[in-house]
Amino acid sequence: MTNDVQLNAPKRRRRKIASLDRRKARAGWFFVLPFLIGFAFIYLPMVWQSLQISFSQIVFGKEGAYSIVWVGIQNYKNAIQVDPEFTQILLKGLGSLAIDIPAILIFSLFMAIMLNTKMIGRAVFRSIFFIPVVLSTGIMESIAAMDVLTDYMESGEGIDDGSGKTQETLVSADDLALLFSNMKVGNELVKTITDIVNNIFDIVNRSGVQMLIFLAALQSISPAIYESCKIDGATAWETFWKITLPMISPMILVNGIYTIIDSFTTESNPVMVYVQQVYSEYQEMSTAMAWIYFVIVGLIVALIAAVMSGFVFYQRKND
Repeated sequence: MTNDVQLNAPKRRRRKIASLDRRKARAGWFFVLPFLIGFAFIYLPMVWQSLQISFSQIVFGKEGAYSIVWVGIQNYKNAIQVDPEFTQILLKGLGSLAIDIPAILIFSLFMAIMLNTKMIGRAVFRSIFFIPVVLSTGIMESIAAMDVLTDYMESGEGIDDGSGKTQETLVSADDLALLFSNMKVGNELVKTITDIVNNIFDIVNRSGVQMLIFLAALQSISPAIYESCKIDGATAWETFWKITLPMISPMILVNGIYTIIDSFTTESNPVMVYVQQVYSEYQEMSTAMAWIYFVIVGLIVALIAAVMSGFVFYQRKND
């Protein structure tokens, strides 16, 4: 009888203990929760209203009353076909960013490698290179936008050097063409190098965050790996391409996406400036321009992420 009772008794279920990774994931959702709440109840309604206005026309009535009339894709047609400047500014902005973004990534990676070496005053140099990030926020960015030197550099008038002649840029294409004349370098490459040199202030000013991310990625690499490379006789060049670059490739993807979004949404971006100018007169068409720009940025980010993901190396850790 006792054996029958023991056999028929329900088995105790063992309590499943969540793994460390799952507990970390739950903690991550807890910290992201304020952003999700704000996005759902504050930001998302504004996005929906903006999308609605881009397909409509605002008709104002008496005493400040207004009504929204559906016009379909007419605002998008006006932005592309009627406005002659939007398409030109958009293509010009995309072309300039295609040069600036790789330059920012290469410069920030180079400086992170230099600052990761053991030298006197390393912390001071790291702080110096991050100062532009702090100064380029808020009111300091507005002051920099009104800088006389920047206005001269961006205008066609140039800077008077005292000899009666004006200097429009730091380096001219003719100077670089003369320098590279014996190297058989094409005109397009000369123009690209000229644009990078003349835009060096903006490149350094926008490389601080990427530099810190690369620096954190470099410091996360185990020194034992580099010691093994030295024992095997690998040179510094081989170590960089075989060890350093693959190990920090996830951060290259992160910095690439961050740089693209930061470059496309900065207040100095010519497309953003033009959209804000149009908004003061034609709100509906300006909203349509913003959505066109948003879709283009999203497609570029998705394309870059898809291409770079194929070259990213993720180090697998044993469970």
